[in-house]
Amino acid sequence: MAMSLGEFQRRIKALFGDKDARRGVEGTFMWFMEEVGELSAALRSGPKEELALEFADVLAWLVTLANIAEVDLDAAVEAKYGRGCPKCVRTPCVCIEAKP
Repeated sequence: MAMSLGEFQRRIKALFGDKDARRGVEGTFMWFMEEVGELSAALRSGPKEELALEFADVLAWLVTLANIAEVDLDAAVEAKYGRGCPKCVRTPCVCIEAKP
């Protein structure tokens, strides 16, 4: 079952919203960083199945932070990337400077 980013954000809030609100931004950010570390390890040496699960965990904790901060990720992504590259407004990006 595929779901949109907004649907996923609402799902995470329904599943964990009360616990997440009690934990707060600081505690949630620490969990998020732990999951980023696990993703980093999986990128280096983990099997594909583990890698997929770590990506899902990182996304879930990122969505949790957005929920606590009351940020609608659908709206944020649309506002920033909906018209193309935020700098050159093209798809694909034709900006000269490249990020390392």
